[in-house]
Amino acid sequence: MTDDVDTQVGDRLVGRVLDGRYRVGARVARGGMATVYQALDMRLDRTVALKIMHDGLGDDAQFARRFVAEARAAAKLSHPNVVAVFDQGDDDGTLFLAMEYVPGRTLRDLVREHAPMSPARALDLLTPILSALSAAHDAGIVHRDIKPENVLISDNGAVKVADFGLARAVSATGNTATQGLLMGTVSYLAPELVTDGSADARSDVYSTGILLYELLTGKKPHSGDTPIQVAYAHVHADVPAPSLEQPTVPPYVDALVQRATARERDLRPADARVLSRQVRRVRSALDEGLPDDPELTGDLTIPIQQIRQDSDYDDGYTRDIPTLQPAPQMRHETIVVPVEHGRPTGAPRVQPKPQQRGRRRGLIALALILAAAIALGTSAWYYGIHRYTTTPDLLKLTAASAAVEAEKVGLRTTLANQDFSEDVPKGQVISSDPKAGDRISKDGEIQLTVSKGPERYRVPQLNGLDLDAANRALAAIKLVQGQVNEQYSETVPAGRVIAFYPRFDALVAPNTAVNLAISKGKRPIGVPDFTGKTYREANKGLRKLGLGVTRTEQYDEKAPEGTVISQTPKTGTLYAKDKVQLVVSKGPALRDVPDVKRKPLAEAQQILTAAGFLVKVEKATLNIGLNIVAAQNPGAGKKAKPGSTVTVTVL
Repeated sequence: MTDDVDTQVGDRLVGRVLDGRYRVGARVARGGMATVYQALDMRLDRTVALKIMHDGLGDDAQFARRFVAEARAAAKLSHPNVVAVFDQGDDDGTLFLAMEYVPGRTLRDLVREHAPMSPARALDLLTPILSALSAAHDAGIVHRDIKPENVLISDNGAVKVADFGLARAVSATGNTATQGLLMGTVSYLAPELVTDGSADARSDVYSTGILLYELLTGKKPHSGDTPIQVAYAHVHADVPAPSLEQPTVPPYVDALVQRATARERDLRPADARVLSRQVRRVRSALDEGLPDDPELTGDLTIPIQQIRQDSDYDDGYTRDIPTLQPAPQMRHETIVVPVEHGRPTGAPRVQPKPQQRGRRRGLIALALILAAAIALGTSAWYYGIHRYTTTPDLLKLTAASAAVEAEKVGLRTTLANQDFSEDVPKGQVISSDPKAGDRISKDGEIQLTVSKGPERYRVPQLNGLDLDAANRALAAIKLVQGQVNEQYSETVPAGRVIAFYPRFDALVAPNTAVNLAISKGKRPIGVPDFTGKTYREANKGLRKLGLGVTRTEQYDEKAPEGTVISQTPKTGTLYAKDKVQLVVSKGPALRDVPDVKRKPLAEAQQILTAAGFLVKVEKATLNIGLNIVAAQNPGAGKKAKPGSTVTVTVL
């Protein structure tokens, strides 16, 4: 992809929100199939790289299905050297990938600034690329478009490979504008992609070999005035030895490049992991400062290469011949190359030159071959059998014990990696590189991978988190959401975790399902009507439901004392500990007691009865029969309840 920042003004995608989640920001780069933007994932509040397919691709239903399938496959790749794929989507025909945002630069920038590079530096850059491809090939994923633009180098120096599966999604589309066309970046295309469009792990190996050639020499092995000519060269021309451009490149590095870029895919390493082992052998030879290693060179050399060089076959590709006009600068984008009957359309047909062999030439060649064979045999003994021993079996030894065993045969060990193991106890060796029984130089170094014991994680505290936050906390330590049950809670807000199992801080294996109880909020309580009931009955009933009660009292001429006159609320829904207000009757209001002293008994009784009181008559101790009220209780002017008794004393 190419930088395109200056053309952002007026970009209709900038500022748009895709799938209700991703706010599109500044354009980062533009390529043949897609444009990359920096974007904000508003759901998780993080910066992502949004790769948006060009208009028209989303209209093809078959491409859309293939795009989704390849995105899902790429998302399964979890490796430190692979740009992570977070999400894919289709926003009204706009297909996009949400990926890890890697601030930094591309390998293309590094090539421009520092190539040609030393072999050691070039192989160090290639190693993490091969590590990413190895993980992909192990998962059955072929990249198909390895090029410097798809290798990102972060600000902290981490190397990451991007765009897994994208070229496959495009090239596999049938009955569309891409049918019969080859998708890829022409400078790095494997020959089989040009001839028949097929690809496997060895196609990625070829592209990686081209990449290594470019790191070593600062230029690509094939050039032409048009992409078609370059594609044609991949099919009919061998990649030249890097030492032709950089004489300091050792022969075994030449052999590594030419083995990886063999036109016959069966002659290449089977996948990135095999190539990675070859790279480590070459890197070890460089560390030893060997100008040549005939055995290593012989192991890497393509068996039929000499036959091709001795035949007068015209491969249609001329090297080291200056052109009258420089070839135009080619953009490193994914392009389409028409394919017809095993050769690129428009490519020149090759006419082999007549053979012109001479007897004298044959005799000279034979003599040279015999001399070379003698020299090679002598060198092979010294550099080969004499220099190598067998790697001992160090598995299930502690790192210290492994070092002692290796030292017994003159070898060194280094702790290259630690990994989890369900079978090998913590601190013991899981694997070694080279493996037990493999060949290693007598003073070589064995890289050990030591067990960290079973992979276990402590369940984090989830109480109080919402469901999304709980899932993020689980995913961060390779745990997954299990069953989710909703239940009422009087203390935990709705949507938050009430409880979970396995419990907090429990040690569990990866992918353990954690069951969650999620709050539905407080349980609603229907309010019954206690109007006309006694206060005691109302209070007991409301408190049993979990509600609180407040009581006020007032006189009421009709409601008996102690009964509920009214309540608030009278009906509806409340929640635990909410309060219901009750108004309780104190009975009728108090009345003034009339003054009946010195009145005749009959009149006094009439007055008190009319006032609503009952009358009780008592005779004075010295009763003289006058029936005149001498005293009363309650006294005149006192307050008393209607219906209560007023006692009068008569003479």
